[in-house]
Amino acid sequence: MTTDITLSESAAKRIAQIVAAEDGKQALRVSVEGGGCSGFSYKFDLESDATDDDIVISRDNAKVLIDSMSVVYMEGSEIDFVDNLLGQSFQIKNPNAVASCGCGTSFSV
Repeated sequence: MTTDITLSESAAKRIAQIVAAEDGKQALRVSVEGGGCSGFSYKFDLESDATDDDIVISRDNAKVLIDSMSVVYMEGSEIDFVDNLLGQSFQIKNPNAVASCGCGTSFSV
């Protein structure tokens, strides 16, 4: 399965830093779950290995795993890492989202 989900340079750098500091972890898992104030929410976890139905996105020394069910909701998205006055966070720039909450962690399609 191919996908057009991308990883920004800043996200790749931050993922590589986080994974390097965690023994046995090799990738960031991004998944979509039901819930959140706008209907769906993103979940971030560290993983040691991919599963059979994962899509693997790599850039530089960083790897992101996305399960096949979540890919459907994230098609065309960019995973970014933002560091500004409001704090540091991973953000998903999702063209499929018709609405999102103020904090950017939930969305609707």
